Amino acid sequence: MLREPAVAGLFYPGDPEVLAAEVDRMLAAARSPVDGPAKALIVPHAGYVYSGPVAAEAFAGLRGRDIRRVVLVGPAHRVAVRGVGLSSAEYFQTPLGQVPVDTESVRTLVGLPFASYADAAHAPEHSLEVQLPFLQRVLADTRRPFRLVPAVVGDASPEQVEAFLEAAWGGPETLILISSDLSHFLDYDGARRRDQATCRAIEQYREENLGFDDACGRLPVAGLLRCARQHRLAVTTLDLRNSGDTAGDRSRVVGYGAWRFTPATRPDQPLDTREQQQLRGVARESIRRGLAGQADPSIEVESFSDTLRREGASFVTLTVREQLRGCIGSLTPQRPLVEDVARNAVAAAFRDPRFEPLSESEFRALEIHIALLGEPEPMKFRSEADLLGQLRVGVDGLILEDGRHRATFLPVVWESLPTATEFWTQLKRKAGLPGNHWSDSLRVQRYTTFSW
Repeated sequence: MLREPAVAGLFYPGDPEVLAAEVDRMLAAARSPVDGPAKALIVPHAGYVYSGPVAAEAFAGLRGRDIRRVVLVGPAHRVAVRGVGLSSAEYFQTPLGQVPVDTESVRTLVGLPFASYADAAHAPEHSLEVQLPFLQRVLADTRRPFRLVPAVVGDASPEQVEAFLEAAWGGPETLILISSDLSHFLDYDGARRRDQATCRAIEQYREENLGFDDACGRLPVAGLLRCARQHRLAVTTLDLRNSGDTAGDRSRVVGYGAWRFTPATRPDQPLDTREQQQLRGVARESIRRGLAGQADPSIEVESFSDTLRREGASFVTLTVREQLRGCIGSLTPQRPLVEDVARNAVAAAFRDPRFEPLSESEFRALEIHIALLGEPEPMKFRSEADLLGQLRVGVDGLILEDGRHRATFLPVVWESLPTATEFWTQLKRKAGLPGNHWSDSLRVQRYTTFSW
C-alpha cells in the first residue's frame, strides 16, 4: 500500500527538480551551529514559503548522520483520531521518491492500548508529509535508506504520547521528529509574545504550560518534553519566527519554531566503574582518617591510573539518612583528581560551615556522592530572560560571579529546583544577592558533571 502525496504543489513544489533545489537552498542558508547529534527535533509544518526556512535550521544538522529510522509524529488536522494513529502504508510517496515505512515497528506499536491504524487520517494530513522532502535530501547520502514510523495524534494524553515515544525510542540510529506550528492568526506583536512564552515552556520542559492555542502539535510536543526530561536531553532553540518574518504579511501570522534535543555532554575524561569505586573508597578512607585525627589526607597518587592522576575538579556530597551532611568541591582543576576527591571529602565532612563536624556515629550511615566537573563554559546573554532561555534544565551546573559574590549549583540541584527561574533565583541568593538582582557586571559559566 502506498500513501500518495496530498499537498505536493500546494505546500511545496510538485516538480522534483524544483523541490530539490528549493530544499537545498533553504538548508544551505541555515545558520544554526551543530552542537552534537540530535536525538529529537521539533519542526514546523506550514507551506515552505512560510515555515521552510525555520524547519531548515533543524534539518541542516542531520547531514552526514547515519539515521536509519525516523519516528515522525504530528497532530491530526483533518480527520479525528482517538489516541495515536499509525499508517498501514508500506511507502510514503513524495515528488522525490518513496520513503519506506518501518512496518515491523508499526505493527508492534499498534499493539499499544491507545494506538491503532488510522489511514483515513493520514491520507490528507500535511503535518508529516511536508517533513519528508527535507529528510530525503539531508539523509540521501547515508549508507542505507531510512525507514519511517509515521504517527498522528488526536484525542490522546501527554502521558500516552510519552509512552508511544518511549516504545519507539530506539538507539542512536533513531531520530524522533515532532511536527508542530505555534500560534495561529494573531497580529505580529501578539504572536511574538505568545511564541516566546511557548519557547520558554519548551526550554524549561514545562509541558503543562502549553495550551492548544500555543501549538497545534501541543500533545506531540508535550510527550517529547516528558521523554526528554526522563532521558536528560539538552534542548537548544534553533529558530523562532513567524510568517510575518518569512512571507511579509504581519496582520495575521502563524508562529514557527525549531528545537534540537541532544544527549547531555559529559566531561572529557569520564571514569569506568572500577575508577568510580576507587574514588569513593578514597573519599571514605580519607574521612575515616579525619575522624582518627589525620586532618590532611595522605594519597599515594602514583599508585592510581593515569586518568585519576590527571588534574581534575570534583565535588563531594555527603548524606546521612538521605539528609545533606556536607558538600565541598573545586570548580577548576588544580591537582590530581584522586587528591582533589580526598581533600574535598575531608572538607565536606569537617569544614562545611553549614554543619557541625561529622561524628563517628554518622560515619556508619554515611553515603558519598561524587561529581566530576567538565570545563566551565562562559555564557553570553543580552538579558536575564535570554539567560534563562539558554539554561538546559536538569543538565547545566552554573557558576555565578558578580564582584565579591560567587556561588555555584551542581546539576543535581535541578531535582529540588526544577525550573530555570527557581534555579537561577536561588543561586543568586546563595551568592548573597537578592533574588531579583541583575547587573551588567554579572558573569555566568555553565558546566556539566559526570556523577555517581
